Amino acid sequence: MKKNILTKSISLLFLIALPFAAGLMTGKLRGIPFIMTRGEYSIGIYVGDSPFDLKPHSEAVNPVITARDVTDIPADFVADPFLIQENGSWYMFFEIFNSSTDQGDIGLAVSTDGKIWDYDRVVLNESFHLSYPYIFKWEGDYYMIPESKEAFSVNLYKAEQFPYAWKQVRTLLKGNYSDPSIIHYNDRWWIFVAERNDILRLFYSGSLEGDWTEHPQSPVVLHNLRIARPSGRVIDLGDTLVRFTQDCEQVYGEKVNAFMITELTPE
Repeated sequence: MKKNILTKSISLLFLIALPFAAGLMTGKLRGIPFIMTRGEYSIGIYVGDSPFDLKPHSEAVNPVITARDVTDIPADFVADPFLIQENGSWYMFFEIFNSSTDQGDIGLAVSTDGKIWDYDRVVLNESFHLSYPYIFKWEGDYYMIPESKEAFSVNLYKAEQFPYAWKQVRTLLKGNYSDPSIIHYNDRWWIFVAERNDILRLFYSGSLEGDWTEHPQSPVVLHNLRIARPSGRVIDLGDTLVRFTQDCEQVYGEKVNAFMITELTPE
């Protein structure tokens, strides 16, 4: 990891996309029959006084959203949730893996209290796989950057009618990038993207829809499965930024770590 970009590691013990057993799968491996449980992903709600002190919500029943809640498409699993609040309601955008098309679509669930959630509908469906719907508000408008590496691009969408209608307004980056995570900090926009599970690249721009430049020290993480791939929203705590990562060293998304970004400059 290169200096001036990412430094101190913090242990973080919560999972928002939760695997659970959903049946049995049988087959043969090198001619030998096997039987194993088939895992799915679901979505749970955890709360706490800080991002580093989280526990299951005492008044919520986890998981709050599963594939069985999806009513408009056949769903294998749900994952990659992002939350945003508007006019007293919570909106959860997340990946739904559509079993009829073998690709991810972006779904929506709504809650008035953050504890009880109602599935609404698919709000974004493209001809390619979508996941990781990183949603944010900027200058009164809502934007979303879902993962779209199957299209070899990082695309910016803007809400024409929040939360249901979205239009792609710009391609920010071209490349085979996973889990794009954006933040506005010190008058610049910054995007962290994973190239494979062990490489993290960093780009910056003076404006959201402007031209993007790769940081001269990018890739900022190289050949490290534990700390490269993003795992959620980059948080601005005022005096520092916190970037969440998936630990993929043993198993994809086995756990989540948090890293303080103590200095972030274009040099």
